[in-house]
Amino acid sequence: MSMKQRIETRLTAGLAPITLDVIDESHLHAATRARAEGGQTHYRIHIVADGFAGKGKVERHRMVYDLLKDELAAGVHALALKTLAPGEP
Repeated sequence: MSMKQRIETRLTAGLAPITLDVIDESHLHAATRARAEGGQTHYRIHIVADGFAGKGKVERHRMVYDLLKDELAAGVHALALKTLAPGEP
């Protein structure tokens, strides 16, 4: 299973998102050592989930990081997160 698939699986199981887009941006960081060793290190994630309602940005990001702790330990270097509750722009 690719790292992108692992991320999608964890976030789907943990947050049951309405919308989930996981974009591998590792190719944009080709000069980094992590990219040279196989990529799958930099991701942009856009997620809309009911579980984010009433929570601030920091708490939402912590929720995502908690769900992806194994992936972060396995080599994911950077996450660009957009975390929204339904109805937020």
